[in-house]
Amino acid sequence: MQLGAKVCGVIFAASILSMVPNNAQAQVSTPAFVNQVSTPTKSIEAAPVSQQVPPLEAEEIMAPITMAQGTVPPADTQVSSDAVPLRNAKPASNADNDDESLKLSGAVSRRGYPAPFDPIFPMTEWIGADHMYPIGVPDSGATYPFEKMMWKKFPLLAKSRIRMYGWANPGWNYSTSNNSNQPLSYAIVPRVPQLDQLVFRVERVPDTVQTKHMDWGFRFSGLFGIDYRWTTAQGWGPASNSLLNHNYLYGFDPVECYGVLYFPKIAKGATLKFGRYISPPDIEAQLAPDNFLWSHSLMFTYDTYTQTGAIASVKLNDQWTAQAGIHAGNDMAPWNVAAIPTAQAFLKWTSKRNNDSIYGGVCDINNGRYRLAREVNNSRAIVDQLNSLGSQLTPAITFNMPKIPAHDNLQQFNLTWSHRFNKRGTVITMTEAYLLYSIDALTGGTVNNGPPRRFFTGVGPGTFLPGTSLAWGVVNYTAFKISPKDFIVIRPVDYLGDPRGWRTGFAGTFTSWTVGWTHRFNDKLCIRPEIRYETALNNATPWNNGTKGSQFTFGGDLIYRF
Repeated sequence: MQLGAKVCGVIFAASILSMVPNNAQAQVSTPAFVNQVSTPTKSIEAAPVSQQVPPLEAEEIMAPITMAQGTVPPADTQVSSDAVPLRNAKPASNADNDDESLKLSGAVSRRGYPAPFDPIFPMTEWIGADHMYPIGVPDSGATYPFEKMMWKKFPLLAKSRIRMYGWANPGWNYSTSNNSNQPLSYAIVPRVPQLDQLVFRVERVPDTVQTKHMDWGFRFSGLFGIDYRWTTAQGWGPASNSLLNHNYLYGFDPVECYGVLYFPKIAKGATLKFGRYISPPDIEAQLAPDNFLWSHSLMFTYDTYTQTGAIASVKLNDQWTAQAGIHAGNDMAPWNVAAIPTAQAFLKWTSKRNNDSIYGGVCDINNGRYRLAREVNNSRAIVDQLNSLGSQLTPAITFNMPKIPAHDNLQQFNLTWSHRFNKRGTVITMTEAYLLYSIDALTGGTVNNGPPRRFFTGVGPGTFLPGTSLAWGVVNYTAFKISPKDFIVIRPVDYLGDPRGWRTGFAGTFTSWTVGWTHRFNDKLCIRPEIRYETALNNATPWNNGTKGSQFTFGGDLIYRF
C-alpha cells in the first residue's frame, strides 16, 4: 500500500476511535436534518457509438482492480447577536423519521450573514468557503438515503455526527472530434458514455456555530472514474501510478483526506485543516455536485486541483476572512521526489449588504522552477548521444528515455468577484481571473510517462522552455433560477492564454462559450445538459489530438446522490 493510502487510513481510524462518547461529547445535542435542496445531478441518454470511433482497448481503460451540512447547536452554544436562522431550516416531521435521535428540535442558527444564494444552485455560500462550510455555518445533518439508514441503525454515528454518503455521475457527449475532446475537461472521450465519477465520502463537520469549546472534523472522499485524470496528485496512489505511468482512462483517487480543528476563541473562530484538500480558489470545483455546469472552463483545466499540507482560516468578522497555509506544491504529495515547500494566502471580503464578495490571493508560491526539468534535459542529451552511436551498430540499438517524474510546479495567483442581483439570490454572477508562471518549464505541463492513448496522446516530456513561461485565464459564470426545480447557466467568457504552450502543449489563446440547464427531479437526482463551442484565436490546433482548431460539443450528465 502506498503512503498516501496509509495516511488516509490513519486519519479515518482516528476519527472512528473518537466516536467513543466522553464527557465533552455527552453534552453535544443530537444532530438532525435540515430540509434543503441538494446539489444538481445530470443525465443524458447515451446515443449509439459512431462507427467511425474505434473501441477502446481494455488495457487503455484501467489497471486490474486489486481493491475490492447543519446540526443542532449544543445546549451551551452562544449564538452571536447577528445570528440568523438557517435558510429553509424547519422541524422534521415524524413522517420523515421515527428515530428520536434524528429529529430536529428547532431551527438551526448560523453566525453571520444569511446564505447569499438560492439553494437550487450548487453552492449557497460565497467563493472562499472552507470546502465544508464557512466558519459559523452549521452542517446539514444526515441528508441522503445511505447515511439516514446508517444513523438509524447505528445511533453512535448520529451522536458522533459521522456522515457517510456519495454520488454516481455518468455522462455522454457528441463532439465534432472523434478521438479526443482535450483540452475540454473532464469528458475527453467523444461519443461514448462514461462514468465520470463514483464518489463515496465519510466526514464529520466541526460545529463552528458554538463558541465555547474546540471541535474537530475530518473528510475522506474516494473518487473512481475518468475524472481522476484531473484530480491526480503525484505520489498519491493508486491514481498517480495509473495516470502518470500507464495513462489509463479510469482510476481511483483519494481526492480528499484531511482533518480539521476548530478554535472558537481565535477572533470570531478559526479552523486548521491538514492533509490533502481541494485548492481553495476557483468558481469551479473538482467534484460534480459542486459545479454549475457539466464541463469545465479551459482556464480551470490547467490550474491547481489539490494540495497536501495545512491551511488556517480565521474569521475576523462577518465581512473579512483570512487564510494562510503551506503545502508540498500544486497536485503533489510531500513524500514525492518533486515536492517543494509552497506557501499560500487568501483574503475574502463580503459587503455589508451581502450582495458582493471578493476573494483572492496566492494559491502557490515557491522558487517557481519547473521540477526536474533539467534532469529531463540531461537524460535526453545522453539518450540522443547513445542512439546516435547505437544507430551505427549492426543491428542498430535504440535507447529510451528514463521515466522522470517531472512536475509543472505552478505559481498561481487568483482573484474572484461574485455578485447577486436580488436578495433571494436567484440571479447571480461570478468572474474569476488568474495568472500562472513557471521557470525553465517543459511544454505540456507535468510529464505523463504512460503510453499514448487515443483519448490522450500528449505523453512524454515536452520541449524545454528556458526562462519564464506565463499563462493567464478569465472566466464568468452567470446563473438564473427559472423555476423551483430548474436553473440556466451561461459561461459567456472563458479565455486561456498560453503563449509558449507551457500548459496545453500548444502555443496560443483559446476560448469557449457554454450554455447549460440543470433540472432537479428531487434532492437526490438531477440532469445537466449543455451546448459548448470552443476555438483557438490563432492557428493552434489543440483539439482531437492536435488536428483541429475548434470543436463543438453537446452532452450532459446525471448525478444521483445516495
